[in-house]
Amino acid sequence: MTHDHDLELRPTAAQTEAALNPPPGRNGGDLVIETLQGLGATTVFGLPGQHALGMFDALRRSSLRYVGLRVENNAGFAADAYGRITGEAAPLLLSTGPGALTSLAALQEAAAASAPVLAISSQIPVAGLGGGRHGYLHELPDQQASFRGVVKSVHTVRTQSQIPSAIAAAWESALTAPHGPVWVEIPQDVLLAETMLPVVTAVDATPHDLVPRPELTAVAADLLSRAERPAIIAGGGVVRADASGKLRALAEKIQAPVVTTFGGKGAFPWEHPLSLQSWLEDRHTTDFLEDADVLLVVGSGLGELSSNYGTFKPRGRVIQIEADLGKLESNYPALGIHADARLALSALLETVEERPDPAAPERVRTLLGRVRDRIASQDLTLEQRVLSAVRAALPDDTPSFWDMTILAYWAWSAFDARRPNTMHSAQGAGGLGYAFPAALGAAVADPTRPVLAVSGDGGALYSIAELATARQHDLNVTWLIVDDGGYGILREYMTDAFGEATATELSRPDYVALAESFGVQGVRTSPETLESDLAKALAAPGPSVVVLPAALRMFAPTHF
Repeated sequence: MTHDHDLELRPTAAQTEAALNPPPGRNGGDLVIETLQGLGATTVFGLPGQHALGMFDALRRSSLRYVGLRVENNAGFAADAYGRITGEAAPLLLSTGPGALTSLAALQEAAAASAPVLAISSQIPVAGLGGGRHGYLHELPDQQASFRGVVKSVHTVRTQSQIPSAIAAAWESALTAPHGPVWVEIPQDVLLAETMLPVVTAVDATPHDLVPRPELTAVAADLLSRAERPAIIAGGGVVRADASGKLRALAEKIQAPVVTTFGGKGAFPWEHPLSLQSWLEDRHTTDFLEDADVLLVVGSGLGELSSNYGTFKPRGRVIQIEADLGKLESNYPALGIHADARLALSALLETVEERPDPAAPERVRTLLGRVRDRIASQDLTLEQRVLSAVRAALPDDTPSFWDMTILAYWAWSAFDARRPNTMHSAQGAGGLGYAFPAALGAAVADPTRPVLAVSGDGGALYSIAELATARQHDLNVTWLIVDDGGYGILREYMTDAFGEATATELSRPDYVALAESFGVQGVRTSPETLESDLAKALAAPGPSVVVLPAALRMFAPTHF
């Protein structure tokens, strides 16, 4: 008896002929590149190194676009942003040892933000594996151990025939909710050896759907339908799942006010009558959420920042929808629903009962008024003016990438992202140097729109080398550098804690002159001219740098 699927597995005559007569001159690196093409990849990021040359040589025999950065960590940030913008797994090609290890901070950020990155690293030759010390350049006794606690999954290759399946499995892992970075290791000699294996064509690596259990969504729908004061916290999982429309429909159906976490910026319309915006580091917001009798948390683990530094103590029933099993009920007891945010919200929309509440918008207005009054009492006109200028200069659909700097800390709470998946920051893992290389990755992903990067002068020095990348690839990225002469936020933290700051002051270059030395347009601006200078830079093709000398301050914390 012949089954239909048996017929599907039979190769055509042309496929058989091609398989039996593969083109000459191919090696293991070709199997890597062919697999990536078969999976649908169009662009790869990375930086070559001695053991990885087989992969890079194969690139010239392919149609893949290669975007090389100057530091592996920055290449990882670029791949992270490419994954966030496109929703595809972004290949990141790395060499062994120092090259691979330099990417770790970027992969940690991708993991924290659920960005799909497919890192493929070389390894010393097979003969040197096994934990000994054989004296190979870049050798580590156990290279994969350095990645195991950072990435979502680790995949090792020891023979050429393992390459397509290992990369396909990694691709599937990266794109199955929760999205995240994955790591593949391939020895140098496996990459360099000539291969007679057939050309890799179509590869099956369909991500799995993470579907909610229906009995749990039924209970959640019942709780929300009967709630008197429901509220919603929307995290980055809503953005990654492209579920902002579902979130809005649910909030309107049950009249639940919504606050977005810093990773969930843009998940809910900022000016919506039910929008609590993003003032999570405000005690008034924390009190409002604590008073909810049913609190729906979607796509957030309620970590340090989202819980107002652990001071949030909910008094009502908590429902948590989370794709990352490790974050489910990790910080607060809840009705935990392990699911993709979009699928879970769809299930709730189908079963929840409409819950009119004409008083909800007024409660929201009252809260936001209290927040505004608190900020207005702190003499922070300069900071608000600068942030408003950035917002006014930025087209609504322009992606922005923010480093760990005071203006970004303001933006977490006070910036209207206006669109889902347009505002991105390094707050997942909190490393410096994210903004500019990430913006380059976004510009590669969509060259039709300008991209904004925002850094302090301290963070800018982490990624200054990538001005060469921006110029080489003529990428439409405007880099706003707020220059206060040091690590501004650490200066504030140390002064508040110890009375004075140590190790925070920096000697730095003339950023305008430095940009121009790379062939990149630079301009020095002021708070008064920032909006026009930034708008002009964003409208001009190619890379540009806008330097704002300014010492900004944070608003006073309210979590104590």
